[in-house]
Amino acid sequence: MARQGVFYPFGPGDSYSARADDGWAFTNIAQPFTYFGYTSSQIYVNSNGFLTFDSGSSRYSPYRFPGGTRNIVSPFWTDLENRYSGTISYREYNSGSVLQQASTDINLYFPGISFSASWVFVATWDKVEYYWSSGTEISFQVVLISDYERSFTLMNYGAISATGLNVQAGYDTIKSTHHFSIPGSFMSNITDFRNTSNVNRPGRWAFQINGL
Repeated sequence: MARQGVFYPFGPGDSYSARADDGWAFTNIAQPFTYFGYTSSQIYVNSNGFLTFDSGSSRYSPYRFPGGTRNIVSPFWTDLENRYSGTISYREYNSGSVLQQASTDINLYFPGISFSASWVFVATWDKVEYYWSSGTEISFQVVLISDYERSFTLMNYGAISATGLNVQAGYDTIKSTHHFSIPGSFMSNITDFRNTSNVNRPGRWAFQINGL
């Protein structure tokens, strides 16, 4: 499996999204995941850089958070495609070293909670392109982590090419009860995502995403 900077393992053993513009992949998950009071047994990996729980989305133009229209975890929502280069892959874990890695990370970033991960979901956009921008390269990853009761997400960033497209990174909920926009969203310095952090690890942002 590949490791790239702050990325969790990805590659062989993953499921892969089809090569299509504005598509998505659907997967049932073995352990229900709770996102700010909403519990889901399925995840949609949308090719334009975000996860949803109720249905897939072909929307390529992001709105600013908070938007309040749906539950969304968005590491890098913009107009992307993997038809000609790059891959979009995903995998869930119920045991093994990835759960140990996730437990270590969450206890480091959220001290005092005594967390032990029981489930991890990793989705990786590896060297995909912006739409109609051949030769650009964007690599990022979103990790969902749970112990049945508490939920977290990590957003990991590798190489990010410059673009004139709007980019929204962060998360949002129905009615905007909970939301966060990573600094740099809808701005021209999105290439700096790999150098910023809220947990003192450049290229990684971490959030607790359970509660009401």
